[in-house]
Amino acid sequence: MSDSNNNSFKGDTKYVHAGMQPDPTTGAIMTPIYQTSTYIQSSPEVHKGYDYSRAGNPTRTALENACAEIENGKYALIFSSGVAATDAVIKLLKPGDEVIAANDMYGGTYRLFSKIFEKFGVKFWYADMKDSNNVAKLINQNTKLIWLETPTNPLMNIVDIAAITKLAQPNKIIVCVDNTFASPYLQNPLDLGADIVMHSSTKYLSGHSDVIQGCLVMKDKPLYDDLYFIQKTSGAVPGPFDCFLVLRGIKTLHVRMQKHCENGEKIANYLRTNNKVAKVYWPGFEDHPNHAIAKKQMRGFGGMISFELIDENPEELKRIVSSTKIISLAESLGGVESLINHPATMTHASIPREERIKNGLKDSLIRLSIGIEDADDLMKDLQQALG
Repeated sequence: MSDSNNNSFKGDTKYVHAGMQPDPTTGAIMTPIYQTSTYIQSSPEVHKGYDYSRAGNPTRTALENACAEIENGKYALIFSSGVAATDAVIKLLKPGDEVIAANDMYGGTYRLFSKIFEKFGVKFWYADMKDSNNVAKLINQNTKLIWLETPTNPLMNIVDIAAITKLAQPNKIIVCVDNTFASPYLQNPLDLGADIVMHSSTKYLSGHSDVIQGCLVMKDKPLYDDLYFIQKTSGAVPGPFDCFLVLRGIKTLHVRMQKHCENGEKIANYLRTNNKVAKVYWPGFEDHPNHAIAKKQMRGFGGMISFELIDENPEELKRIVSSTKIISLAESLGGVESLINHPATMTHASIPREERIKNGLKDSLIRLSIGIEDADDLMKDLQQALG
């Protein structure tokens, strides 16, 4: 059972203790790894709460409770990846239903929508969600879901969650927010009216680049029941060891995010002074589009930064992203180590180039996931790579 009612912990305390109960058998302070596929039953349908680990596992339950607590929700479900969690949400729909999604979002989400679910009769509309009026124009009687990211991947656009939910609620439209870039430490979409929060827990929740996992959090019991049925029936669940690792990661989420934010601010300001850089995307700048909304709905601006080069020569870009010494060229984000990524050929390559360009994602864009190293070392590394 993933109903978490213990939201009494405040501030940083809840990250250390969320979902955690000492093992009743041994007193172990850490949740055991219940590495089992099945459970003994005293008679048919009489058991201790678990019958088969696809349906439920005690380690996974502890993580579900932790995720529900840190997102100020009541229920959570853990999946084998962030894409699997996204897949479960779209499976709430039927042919003929319509989805409004952001035109700037993770390439894997776009690929899932356009290459898988469009074939089954679900219609997707893509809007610039910086202005909620663009969403309002697309709502009709078939609209069943609004899917958004904020900050977006990779252009760091800010979407007003409360404004979107005000549009959705009178029409009984589900709002799902991909909160991966912000993490629960910086932003809680359920408090702003969202129905579902999705995380790629691979990223900040885990924080150590050693797990692939996804998460959904909600407050509504019928919605939880529908999504649990999809999870159990489709079977995209993680193993208990992966759940254990993310539980461990959550214990330090608050201190890691503080350092990510501190370093992110320093690196973003440094990049603005570099004469090889044309533009820096980071929501902490006062002139960033919707900065005021970011300031209102977030508790910090995070460690994700994108920037464009003045020189758009592909060979120069390739040289730069391949020249960093501390910052590693790799996909993913949110780990303790800093990563550099070229969205057009890596994380967003599945989006057709004409769509990327139309939505502002240039070939010269570079994305950084700023880790928790020494900021001066990171700036020196970028300086030598940029030349």
